[in-house]
Amino acid sequence: MPENAFRTDGTIDSFENRHEGRDYTIEFAAPEFTSVCPMTGLPDFGVIRIRYVPADRCIELRSFKYYLFTFRNRGIFYEDLANTLLDDIVAAVHPRELDVIAEMNARGGITATVTASYRAAGRDVARREP
Repeated sequence: MPENAFRTDGTIDSFENRHEGRDYTIEFAAPEFTSVCPMTGLPDFGVIRIRYVPADRCIELRSFKYYLFTFRNRGIFYEDLANTLLDDIVAAVHPRELDVIAEMNARGGITATVTASYRAAGRDVARREP
């Protein structure tokens, strides 16, 4: 793929994992995540943390940033957010393991953290602490 040919249209793009035969963990955080409360229309702020063990593809981060931007004006509950992110990442890169942690900032004096996890068939499904 030519340099800078990765997508910026809100689609999660990927690239070849050159170390497919080895389990290793990729972690990244988006500390400036924003979406909208579907009940009030007010903005929600939080940190999205992604932790995954890639299979044959890795998430291309610039495209992922643009994907996250698609939530800026989208009304979505925290629980739906974490699970939507999980489903979209699994569909895009088919990881061996994936944890999506949505750590949402205080609203009305209450914070919320929602974790959604995925393990490919044959992987240990025991819950691990994020």
